[in-house]
Amino acid sequence: MSALGRSARLLCSARLLCALAPLAACAALAGCGFHLEGRTPLPKALRIAYVEAKDPQTDFVQGLSRALTIAGAQVTDRGEDATAVVHITEDSATPRVVAVSATNLPREYEITYTVRFSVSAGGKDLLAPQEVTATRDYAFDEYVVLAKDNEDAILRSALAHDLVDIVMRRLSRL
Repeated sequence: MSALGRSARLLCSARLLCALAPLAACAALAGCGFHLEGRTPLPKALRIAYVEAKDPQTDFVQGLSRALTIAGAQVTDRGEDATAVVHITEDSATPRVVAVSATNLPREYEITYTVRFSVSAGGKDLLAPQEVTATRDYAFDEYVVLAKDNEDAILRSALAHDLVDIVMRRLSRL
């Protein structure tokens, strides 16, 4: 076989490998259970969900309702219409001073966001009461109070989003 024939075969093989590489990558990702973020598949029990919370306007409850909808559940406003109820018994963010200056002014805070939840369907517990927490630290400067208040709100929202992701993963395993 001539050198020209061998190089043509190698070129054809290289093109074939380049064409098959994305297909192989997709097959590997599908086989390992990979899902796009926000697309957690839910069990049939959560087809129509009701989120029961003391305050339905918190970042966590709003984020959980959005995540359930994105995952294919229909979120209802009435518990009687639901196939499953997600009970949010605690949804709180607690700040704590971590460090102070020499003049006894706060320099660093820690925010701990805690959520306690359970899931029931048809009078049976699908998921026993569980607690999840997330914590973040941030520095405080009394000269930029407005900016630090905004940073606090952003951190609380980010912590709520992280907890929504954790809860959705647990709900997907029901």
